[in-house]
Amino acid sequence: MYEVVYMKADFEPWWMFEEWRDYCVSSKTFTNKIDTEAYVKELIAKMEPCFEHYEIRKGCFHAFWSTSEKYYCNGCEGDLQLYHGIIVLLDGEPNIS
Repeated sequence: MYEVVYMKADFEPWWMFEEWRDYCVSSKTFTNKIDTEAYVKELIAKMEPCFEHYEIRKGCFHAFWSTSEKYYCNGCEGDLQLYHGIIVLLDGEPNIS
C-alpha cells in the first residue's frame, strides 16, 4: 500500500523525527505506483509556484518553503522556518528510489 503524506513542521520531511506524524495535515493511500506518482506530480505542480524553495531527497521526500514563512517558538525564544513536506511511503516506510 502506498501513502502520500502532506505535513507542515519546523523541520524538513526527511528527518522523520519520532513525532513526525503529529504534523500530518493530510494523507492519501493508493494501491499502485502509477496512481501514487500521478498524485505526487499533481501536488508538486500545485505547490511549487507557491514557495521560493523546493528540494527533493531520496526520491520520496519533498520539501517546500519560503524564507518569509516563519513562526515564533516560545520554547526556543526565536523564529523557526516552516516547511511543507510531502512524504511517499510504501507499506509504512519511505519509498526510496
